[in-house]
Amino acid sequence: MWAIIGGSGFEKFDQFEVIEELGTSTPFGQASTGLKRVRLGNKEALFLSRHGTHHELLPSEVNYRANIFALKQNGAKGILSISAVGSLKKELKPGDAVVPNQYIDRTKSVRQTSFCGDGIVGHVSLAQPICTPAVKKAKDLWKDLDFDIHFEKTYVCIEGPYFSTHAESKSYIQMGADIIGMTNFPEFALAREAGIAYFPISFVTDYDCWDLNLPHVTLQEVLDVMRKNNAKAFKMTERVLAQISLEELNHGTHDMGLKTGLMTPLDQIAPKQREWLDILTN
Repeated sequence: MWAIIGGSGFEKFDQFEVIEELGTSTPFGQASTGLKRVRLGNKEALFLSRHGTHHELLPSEVNYRANIFALKQNGAKGILSISAVGSLKKELKPGDAVVPNQYIDRTKSVRQTSFCGDGIVGHVSLAQPICTPAVKKAKDLWKDLDFDIHFEKTYVCIEGPYFSTHAESKSYIQMGADIIGMTNFPEFALAREAGIAYFPISFVTDYDCWDLNLPHVTLQEVLDVMRKNNAKAFKMTERVLAQISLEELNHGTHDMGLKTGLMTPLDQIAPKQREWLDILTN
C-alpha cells in the first residue's frame, strides 16, 4: 500500500476518509503524531504528517527512523513524500511542482540517519534514490494538470530551521542543486534501508536568496502559496493512488535495502534487534 507523508502546508487533506488512527510507538521512539489509515475512493493508504498534526516539530526534531518504521510496520510498500521547498532556479517558480531524482545532504549530523549501528552494520546504495518506474508512469497521469511540473532535479537538504545565507545559496547552485529543503534527508535513505519505494513531490513556495534582486517574500505570502499548493498536491496524489499499483512495479527497492545490504551475521544480532530488523527486511 502507498503511504503519504505530508510536510509543511500538507499536514492534512480534507478529502481523505479516516478509517483508523494508528499507534506511533516504535523501537526507535515515537513517530510523528497523527498516523492514520485513510481511504480515497476505493483505495486505502497510510497518512502521516511529517511535522506532527499541529506542525509542532522542527525539521531536526522529526524522528525520521520512527516514521519510516511505523509506515513499514503498517504495510507501506511505497512512500509518496510531499514537501515545501525553495527554488534555486528562476524557471522553478512559486506554485510549481518539482519531482527530484537526486539529493545532496548538507545536514549537520544532528539527525539519526540509519537503522544500523549498536552492533548492526549494513550498507545500501543510494545512487538512484527514488522509485523511477513510478515517476515515469506518473508523468503520463499528470499531463493535463494546469500547473507546471518539473522532473529530474536535485534537492539539497539543509539542517534548518534557518534559511540560507546568500553565500550558501549560491554555493548550492554551484553544487548542481535546483531546489532546497530541510526534510527529505534522511527520509529517503531510511526508506531505502527499509525496502520501501520513495516518490518525492516538492512544491516551490518561494525563491531562495541566491539572487538579491528577487523580492524576498513575507511569511503570509508563503502561507498563501502553500494553501494553493495543497490542492495541487491532492490532485497529484489522487491519481497516483488510483492508478499506480506498487505490486505491478518492478522497482527492485526491497532487494536494495537491508534485506541484502546487511553485513553483520544474523546470529550475532541481539534478539530484540532481530525483532525490528525482521520487520524492515520482510
